[in-house]
Amino acid sequence: MAARKPPTERQRRLGAELRKMRERAGLSLTEAGVVHRVDKATISNIESARFGVSCDRVRVWAANYSCRDAAYIDALVEMARERGRHWWDDYRGICVPGAMNLAEVEHHAHGMRSVQIMHMPGLLQHEEYARSVFEEAVPAVAPEEIERRVAFRMRRKDVLDRTPMLACIFIIHEAALRMRFGGRGVIGSQLDHLLKQSERDNVTIRVVPFEAGGFTAVGTSTFYAYGPVPQLDTVQSDTPLGSRFMDAEADLANYRVVLDRMEQRSLSPERSRDFIQEMVQQL
Repeated sequence: MAARKPPTERQRRLGAELRKMRERAGLSLTEAGVVHRVDKATISNIESARFGVSCDRVRVWAANYSCRDAAYIDALVEMARERGRHWWDDYRGICVPGAMNLAEVEHHAHGMRSVQIMHMPGLLQHEEYARSVFEEAVPAVAPEEIERRVAFRMRRKDVLDRTPMLACIFIIHEAALRMRFGGRGVIGSQLDHLLKQSERDNVTIRVVPFEAGGFTAVGTSTFYAYGPVPQLDTVQSDTPLGSRFMDAEADLANYRVVLDRMEQRSLSPERSRDFIQEMVQQL
């Protein structure tokens, strides 16, 4: 079996879930090899996503591990079944892997929540605002690279138009609304764009005002993607070194609490629209 190209986040996640399943069964690689009648190197390569795995093998291994969660197994089988190219593959080798993986996670999400502290949510940015954000990159990015990044970000927004409709909750701190990337004109257009996007049936925008006080994870932008089952939820967080994806049960539970707290401290969708409109009038 030939090793695949560097695995995507989804491929890595499938392998990680098979590893978790094995560990919950209390089996070492050697013991699992005896049960599956394969060498432990094959199991290791599949769990690390260096090798792919068939749908049938996922079901056989799940049975051997005494996993009885049918919905979870079915979801893993669907992940194993995924084949073919997607639109983001056209940007492979052009955009950084973190951006590619984020687009992939968004595409497969069954719902999403995000918290943005210093920037507008990527899926709600218009071109001039996105361009202004990328122009602040350190080290500086060449103009043609900026345009590729802007094009990629604009293409990601198509997920908001998909069928069935994807329910999205965007929690935006007042700091992000007041950061004037691109100047008064650009931020004014961006705020108008937010108001228009808030009219979508599947988009909820909630503002956390300064007066709400402090909160956990200050300064960190967080994206939470819901999977077909809770075990397959994914958290993505921006760091100075790029995107970080997390799927440990403790991480998922902690970030759900963080998002719940911020949503509780945010304004209602109606009051959030009024708040944004007031900011537009102040420009």
